[in-house]
Amino acid sequence: KEENIAKAKEMLEDLVTSVPTLNSIEVGVNFCTQDRAMDMSIITQFDSIEELEAYALHPEHQAVVSFLKETTEYSKVVDYEAL
Repeated sequence: KEENIAKAKEMLEDLVTSVPTLNSIEVGVNFCTQDRAMDMSIITQFDSIEELEAYALHPEHQAVVSFLKETTEYSKVVDYEAL
């Protein structure tokens, strides 16, 4: 499990150099031991919803999505516009 988390973190952080619409990405690995805790948190920033949509379709992002689908039991997502 830890190897997959480390690989996912590296793959996600590499996206900032390969996906032009991605302004920044922060990948946090959880240290909480509670049963309800998730393993990772990902925060990304884009200039617009359209750039988020382009990121979602980018082949490099899709490769990460494929890896995560193979190695993740459960995930949640929140997309929002900052004030």
